[in-house]
Amino acid sequence: MSLTLYYHPLSSFCHKVLIALYENGAAFDKRVINLGDDADRAELEALWPLCKFPVLRDSAHRRDVPETSIIVEYLDRHYPGAQPMIPADWEAALDVRLWDRFFDLYVQGPVQTIVNAHLTGLSCDQTKERTKLKTAYKMIEKRMATRGWMCGEVFSLADCAAAPALFYAATLLPFPEEYHHLQSYFERLLARPSVQQVLDEAKPYFSMYPFVNDIPQRFL
Repeated sequence: MSLTLYYHPLSSFCHKVLIALYENGAAFDKRVINLGDDADRAELEALWPLCKFPVLRDSAHRRDVPETSIIVEYLDRHYPGAQPMIPADWEAALDVRLWDRFFDLYVQGPVQTIVNAHLTGLSCDQTKERTKLKTAYKMIEKRMATRGWMCGEVFSLADCAAAPALFYAATLLPFPEEYHHLQSYFERLLARPSVQQVLDEAKPYFSMYPFVNDIPQRFL
């Protein structure tokens, strides 16, 4: 098998790529990396010196591909599925890339800041980070009033980014009850078979998440 994903089942950014891979249908091997293990860490660092997962190794093209959005674009180009994750139309593709960045930076970003502060004992302005999430929720609520998926009626890279970002964000800041469009969108994401598979695979590792007590029982 030419594709190998170096990843960890608990990582939200790895979830994003796994969702795309399951949507794509491409065959791939999995290599779970434990950053606390020196040998695993060295193996990942040899692929990507920044030592961040996921990284996709493509032995057929003799290439190691880091960074989530780049991996998904790479799959679209070299291992296309029935439905591309990035539209061929330039304007539509720009919209998908924008909302992909939105979820990475303004939803996953605050979540990671709070989680990392909890794990390391370093201080962070949690009020500031939760305010960012509140702003993001408000923007998503407004946008999803007029569409089925984040960038129209077709599941895309933006939705791959949205699913894990919103899953973990909701453990730190539940969605406001009045945000019916956001909540409906999240339920549509959860109903997606690719998302269900990723969460099922993550389940044995949820105990490692510092806010596991805030994960709804239906996911445990």
